[in-house]
Amino acid sequence: MLRGVPVDPSPTDSRDLALALALADAADALTLPRFRAADLRVDRKPDRTPVTDADTAAEAALRALIAEHRPDDEVLGEEEGGELSADGRGWVLDPIDGTKNFSRGMPAWATLVALTVDGEPVVGVASAPALGRRWWGARGRGAWASDGPATDPRRISVSAVSELGDAYLSTTDLRVFGRQGRMDRWLALVDACWETRAFGDFWQHCLVAEGVLDVAVDPVANAWDLAALVPILAEAGGRMSGLSGAGTFAGGDGIATNGLLHEAALALIGTDRG
Repeated sequence: MLRGVPVDPSPTDSRDLALALALADAADALTLPRFRAADLRVDRKPDRTPVTDADTAAEAALRALIAEHRPDDEVLGEEEGGELSADGRGWVLDPIDGTKNFSRGMPAWATLVALTVDGEPVVGVASAPALGRRWWGARGRGAWASDGPATDPRRISVSAVSELGDAYLSTTDLRVFGRQGRMDRWLALVDACWETRAFGDFWQHCLVAEGVLDVAVDPVANAWDLAALVPILAEAGGRMSGLSGAGTFAGGDGIATNGLLHEAALALIGTDRG
């Protein structure tokens, strides 16, 4: 269906979204059968984070599909690296976000696929087949979620919570704040909010986009962890930035909110802005 289709220069081209969704389908077909597989191979990278045979196989398959359908586009992926230019088109891939969960048999993991145009994410898909959930967004086309192929997609939007005292907050691993010497800032945000959990990784940001959570903080994050979530959040009416308040996905950390709470949350958890 996609073979030979010319690329429209518009960043909201429906064919780009169709390809991103097709990439997620291809990844799901590889990763889900390996989830909880008795012969799953788990290794460790130099930074001690786990990597499975499903991570590497999924990224290789996605790169092959991109090379087939968008041969001039750049690719940045967690497992095979790469670079994105400030100008032009590029794909950002995380074959399994939440590999620790995946390797332990916990279903909260997803493949993340983003398309960037001139350095800005304009299409994003987060596909979590073990949860039976998928989220996607594209600039000007809204943010959507589905509960499996048998259900109709539904448009999603962030919450209308406007006070931190009513906000539901999440992070990935609170120990990181201690290692960074800013546990006091995290606890100040915790104390300011109504309720706190640690749903973590992609899931917490998608839950912000759905209006289930109001604030999600990642004190450490790579570009491939966040790029796909930017269009989903933006089209749902939310906002993602670095903890400095600047940037969107490539600064090493991130905070997602419903937009209404962004400045108030940054005032407590944010880094100094320069």
